[in-house]
Amino acid sequence: MKQTVSVREKARAGRLRVRFQRPAGRAAAGFAYTRHHPMTLSLPGEPTLEAIRATRVRLGDRVLTTPVRLWQDGALSRVVGPQTRVFLKEELFQRTGSFKPRGALAVMLDLSPGELARGVTAVSAGNHAMAMAYAAAVLGTTAKVVMPRSANAFRVDRCRELGATVELVDDVHQAFTRVREIEQAEGRTFVHPFEGPKTALGTATLGLELVEQAEGLDAVIVPIGGGGLCAGVASAVKLASPRTLVFGVEPEGADSMHRSFAAGSPQAIDAVRTIADSLGAPHAAPYSFGLCRRYVDDLVRVSDDELRRAMYLLFASAKLAVEPAGAAATAALCGPLVDRLRGKRVGVVVCGANIDHATFAVQVAAGAAEQRPSTSFT
Repeated sequence: MKQTVSVREKARAGRLRVRFQRPAGRAAAGFAYTRHHPMTLSLPGEPTLEAIRATRVRLGDRVLTTPVRLWQDGALSRVVGPQTRVFLKEELFQRTGSFKPRGALAVMLDLSPGELARGVTAVSAGNHAMAMAYAAAVLGTTAKVVMPRSANAFRVDRCRELGATVELVDDVHQAFTRVREIEQAEGRTFVHPFEGPKTALGTATLGLELVEQAEGLDAVIVPIGGGGLCAGVASAVKLASPRTLVFGVEPEGADSMHRSFAAGSPQAIDAVRTIADSLGAPHAAPYSFGLCRRYVDDLVRVSDDELRRAMYLLFASAKLAVEPAGAAATAALCGPLVDRLRGKRVGVVVCGANIDHATFAVQVAAGAAEQRPSTSFT
C-alpha cells in the first residue's frame, strides 16, 4: 500500500497551521478540502510572480519554453479514466534534456566578471552537471563537477562533451565534501543543485509556463529530489492559480522530503535506493523545504516498479523516452493519486530524459512485463 503524508495528518501532528472547508462550487467537482497556507512563514527572497516573470526574461533563449501537450490515448484512459485530462509539461525537450538549466542559469547570470573568470563547481548525478556545463559554455566560463561513480555513464560522457571537467567519487555524500574542497582551493563558485532563492526562481519559470499554457488545472504533479524543482513550480502554481492543488512525488528509496515534512525540518537519508537516481538527493535543504511546506498540498511515494511501468506507458502511449525521474509524476498519477484525481484536469511535469539506450531498454521491458490489466498501477 502506498504511503502518503496527507494534509490532515500534518495538521494532526501540529506541524502545519491549516484549516479545512468544502468550498461551494468545488465540492461538486469532488474536492474534499482546500488548504490555506500559513501566512506566518517568511522566507528570504520568496518568489513573486513579478520576480518569476523577470527571471524568465533574463533567461531568454538560453532556456526553451517547452511544450505542453494534452495526452489522449486509450492506454492512458484505461488507467486514469476517460474523463481525466492529462497535460504533459514536456521538459525533457529542454536544453541538456532536463529542467536543470533554468535554475543553474538563474544563479549564474548574477555572477560577477571575477566570479565567472574563476569558474563554477557543482555536485550532481548528471542532470545538474550537464546544465552547469551548458550554462558555463553559454556564459563564457568553466565548470568542474563532482559526480558519484554510480552516475549513468551516458550522463558523465555528456557532461564532458559539453565541456565540463568531471571528478568521480564513491557517493553523493562524498561529492558534497569534495566540491567544498574545490571551492576553497580554486575559488570557484559552488552552484547548488536544488537550494536557494535564485534556483527556485529559475524552476518557478517552468510552473508559470505550465499554468499559462494549460489553463484551469485542478492539480499539478511534480517530482521531488532535493526539492528545488517542486519548490519553484509549487510557488508559481499557487501564486498564479491558488485553487490548483500541487502534489510532490518521491521514490520510496529516496524520500527525504517525506521525512522532512514528518519531522518539521529538513532531514537526510542514509543511502539512495531507487532507479530514479536523478531524484536521489541525500538530504532536504531549508529554503526549498520551506517553499514546499508552504505550497505543496500533499506528498506521495512511488516504487521502482511503478516508475518502470510509467516509463513504459509514456513510451508506448505518449511516445516519450524518459529516464525514471521523468516518469515519476506519471507514476504518481497512475498509482497513489489515480482515485483522487479521476476526472480532473492534471498537469504532469516530465522533468528529464537523460538515460542511455541500453538502460532505458531494460527498464521499459521490465515495465512492459509488469503491466497488469487493471484500472491503476497499484
